[in-house]
This record gives sequence, C-alpha cells and structure tokens, in this order.
Amino acid sequence: MNGIDFLRQKAQDNIFSTQEQRDTEKIGKLVEVNLSELHDFKNHPFKVDEDAEMIELRKSIEENGVLEPAIAFWNEDNELELATGHRRKYACSTLGYETMPVLIKSISRDEATILMGESNLQRRQDILPSEKGFTYKMMLDAMKRQGKRSDLTDEKKVNSREELAQKVNESSKQIYRFIKITVLIK
Repeated sequence: MNGIDFLRQKAQDNIFSTQEQRDTEKIGKLVEVNLSELHDFKNHPFKVDEDAEMIELRKSIEENGVLEPAIAFWNEDNELELATGHRRKYACSTLGYETMPVLIKSISRDEATILMGESNLQRRQDILPSEKGFTYKMMLDAMKRQGKRSDLTDEKKVNSREELAQKVNESSKQIYRFIKITVLIK
C-alpha cells in the first residue's frame, strides 16, 4: 500500500468510525486540543491567579511555546477534563492561543484527583492552607474509594492518611489539621 492509499484508507476509517472510537485512539498520545474542548477539573481547589508567576509563565509560553503538556482524561460526561495544566490553559487563552498540547490518559476520576493533587503540591510555591486542606481531603477520599487492600498481601497495613502523608511528605497529624480547615470554609 503506497502513502496515498494509506491516507485514503485512514480518511475512510475516520468517516465510518464512531466518535468514541476516534477518542479512544487519542488515549496515551500527545495531541493539540482546542482550549474550548478542555474542561476544568471539577472542584479544583487551586486558584489560577494573575500574579508574578503567571506573568513569567505567559512570557515563557510566548517565547518557547508550552514546554510541558497538560494531562487530561475522558470524564463521566465523555468530555476532556484537565487533571493538570490549568495555569497553562489560562496563560494560553490570555495569549490568544486556540490550542495547547495535551497528553490524554486513560484514568479514573480518583486517579486524576490524586494526579492533580500531587502535581500541584509539587510544583506550586505559595499554597494557601485552605488549598492544601481541600487537596488533601480530595486525595484522601479518592484513595479510600480506590479500595486498595494491603491487608490481603504481605505488605504492612497502612491507612490512607498515613499513605498520603508519605506521598506529600507531611505528618499524618498535619494532614488531619489541614483537612479540618475545610470544615470551617464553605
């Protein structure tokens, strides 16, 4: 099959395939996605502020493009939802870009929640205590729903809060304190 026949076959495959099949083909690949098709993570606890870091990010994107792709997943409504990259999306939109590079992963909402939390906690400089509290709560709830049972294996049984403490390098009691802040804030 020569190159033209291959392209013709690919075009026919696209015509006769479902949207779900075309979306599934994108999983695990880096693709340029229209910003209008990217939905923000539900209940995202971090604010996207117009601060000095945003000005630097915008300048970097303007000079070099988006160096690190965002990560998205197909949500329950079959929409692309961002797990990471909210600040990059905002910077691109304010620069007038229509698309940005996105890595589409085949992950559940709980896995996306943990990824979102870890990513933001590692990268951000100034995190408000309330943002940490809501993030820890979301991550802890996601970890509990995943239902990993370490008591069925030879591993030492560790509760979810202790496991989270190890992931984010905080004490279990400190995580508890941050989560308690969320009760005070609507």
